[in-house]
Amino acid sequence: TMGVDVIEAGFPAASEGDFAAVSAIAEQSRSAIICGLARSTPNDIERCAEAVKKSARPRIHTFISTSPVHMKHKLKMGPNAVLEAVGRSVAQARNHTDDVEWSAEDATRTEFDFLCKCIDTAIASGATTINLPDTVGYSHPDEYGALFRRVIETVPNSDKVIWSAHCHNDLGLAVANSINAVANGARQVECAINGLGERAGNAALEEIVMAMKVRSDTLPFETDIKPAYLSRASAMVSRITGFPVQYNKAIVGKNAFA
Repeated sequence: TMGVDVIEAGFPAASEGDFAAVSAIAEQSRSAIICGLARSTPNDIERCAEAVKKSARPRIHTFISTSPVHMKHKLKMGPNAVLEAVGRSVAQARNHTDDVEWSAEDATRTEFDFLCKCIDTAIASGATTINLPDTVGYSHPDEYGALFRRVIETVPNSDKVIWSAHCHNDLGLAVANSINAVANGARQVECAINGLGERAGNAALEEIVMAMKVRSDTLPFETDIKPAYLSRASAMVSRITGFPVQYNKAIVGKNAFA
């Protein structure tokens, strides 16, 4: 109804509950792409494929960390092993669906040449969307926009994929970063109603949609999202999660139009 293109419904391998929720959403989907999240392990990708398969338009979103700090302490893997995992995981996901998204977790703290190598491998293995997340909410708008511009200019076949932004709000910059990514070539924004998400949250869907609508003079981009539904969606998410919307929150706060 609201016109969201892609719904990332959950992380099927995380728990039985997540698997059941993603499967139920996939079965009821009509027009939106229903996407499940998977680490680069074979089991995660199989569980994800199983959960989204009944969707009219299924997508598998697989990711692996590419920054030195994450590779060393989180994955305990070297660059070559990570590169191998990128190719293997994307190819496995592609066996299940033509719509595969790949993310370089902690992209904004990744060494540039290695990031390009990983992206090149993901595209060669069949990824159709490439996501560059600011996983730790560390970037600022000029820097994040420049990353997209530079990667798109550097990576061969960058015109064959959709580029995606995914920002966390630890410095209060998730929306600004996302908009700057769009201005520099991103054509998908990963966001959440009310900016819901871990820590300080993700980029707020309603703020991005309205910023582009109100300032179409400088942001000549369109989405299919119908603004009339934003307040209703915000209230519903707030009620279900038990997270109140602050009164002075942009777009959907009680005082926004007072």
